Order: sequence, then structure tokens, then C-alpha cells
Amino acid sequence: MSDWLGDARSLSAAERILDAAAGLFAERGVGATQMGDIAKAAGCSRATLYRYFESRQAVQLAFVHRAARQIGARVATEIAGISEPGERAVAGVLASLRAVRADPLLIAWFRPGDAGLAIEIAQTSQVIEAIAGSVTGAAPDGDATLLARWLTRAIVSLLTVPGRDEAEESQMLHRFIAPLFSSAHR
Repeated sequence: MSDWLGDARSLSAAERILDAAAGLFAERGVGATQMGDIAKAAGCSRATLYRYFESRQAVQLAFVHRAARQIGARVATEIAGISEPGERAVAGVLASLRAVRADPLLIAWFRPGDAGLAIEIAQTSQVIEAIAGSVTGAAPDGDATLLARWLTRAIVSLLTVPGRDEAEESQMLHRFIAPLFSSAHR
């Protein structure tokens, strides 16, 4: 376990821990995964784990932020050519939903027993708000921040309680979200 403490490996140690945690989140559930489980899966001691993350909540938050950045980058690329704000919001939400649902390590966060953790993190995460803000294309002022928070809640809601299929979700988003974003940018 001494290889964990070397300078050359310290940059990747947190990633290694998060990768181990991700597998456990998907296998056991987010809420059921304990720090000892993560340390064992990562091949390090609990003491080493605590050098990188002070608590289980810190591991969860770091995992969500890493995943949100990755999804945010993919979604931003996918919607880059859409200039109309309502269409951009709908396309961004649908792309986000597809990305999370396609990844067993991410959709695990939205199982009935774990959805509360996802909601809690989404409501307090500046990283997730920033990504939601990029979907809206708005500068981060008071209204845009509130709109990004609201959009985050809509995404979490659809991940927790999905529509019948993507077509129904698209219809709901076009009817109820697109007009809101379009009028917010006039």
C-alpha cells in the first residue's frame, strides 16, 4: 500500500478511489456503500482513504462532481449548435437524461433508495448548477442561477420518476420548459 503515498501516484489516487466507489455505488447502492468498502475496493487503507476524502459524503460529492463535469462536457458539445434557448434547454435535458441512463454507475444514484442523496447533492452543488446554466446559455446572474437550479431539479425529477419514454419526456419538455427558457431570454 505504500505506492499510494508516492508523489507520482498521488494525483491519480483520488481518481482511483472514485472509480472504486463508483463500482460499489452501482453494485450495492450509494447509501449502502461505506468508507471501509471503498478503501478495500480501491486497494488502500482506511487511513489513506481519509487523507483524500474526509467523509463518505465527500466521496459522494466528488464522484457526482466528476460525473457532472464529464456529462456537462458531452452535453455542451451536443447542443453547441443550438442557439434558440428553449430548444437548447430541451436538447440539453434530453442529452443529460440519456447520458445518465446509459451509464450504470450514474443511474444507480436514482434508484428509489438512493434518489434522496442525488437530490440533496443536486440542490447544493455549484458544479451541477454551472452545468445546468450552460444548458440555458445564460450569464450567471440571479435569475439565471435560479433557472439553472430549477432545471437541475427537473432533470433529477425525470431521472427519479421518468416519463413513459423519451418521446413523452420530449413532449413535456417542449410544452413546459422550452417556453419558460425562451421567455427568460427575451
